[in-house]
Amino acid sequence: MQNLQQMPILDLYNHSEKRQNLAHFAALASLAAINGVISSPEKEIIEKFAVKLDISEAEFKEVMKKENKYPIEPAFELKKRYKRLHDFFQIIFSDNKIEDDEMVMVKKYAIGIGFTPEAADKAIARSVAIFSGRISFDDYYSLIEKK
Repeated sequence: MQNLQQMPILDLYNHSEKRQNLAHFAALASLAAINGVISSPEKEIIEKFAVKLDISEAEFKEVMKKENKYPIEPAFELKKRYKRLHDFFQIIFSDNKIEDDEMVMVKKYAIGIGFTPEAADKAIARSVAIFSGRISFDDYYSLIEKK
């Protein structure tokens, strides 16, 4: 059996939703630590996401260890990128709002999973409109009529 220090944290979980939430959280923590230090505002954002993602204190501590780095694996297929972004927005909007600091993190996440900065901006803007219920009639109609 592998030592827990060497085992990817996701291998500890079989339940797909828990695994997915932990993967999102680990990716966010890695993004925040990309410059080597997690600032106080970044830590506050990460703590908010930990609550939204139902991350336990033990999981939080494990992910946040300096020696642990969890790579974000970009999705090569566009549909998979949108699926990850969709899942992430479902988490963000669990409290029916998105805050400015969360927007910064979601852009980093979108770029991390393979969107260009321009495509990330466009996907994020449309996702926010959809998840907040402020979509245009044309978008609404397109979604309703889609087969």
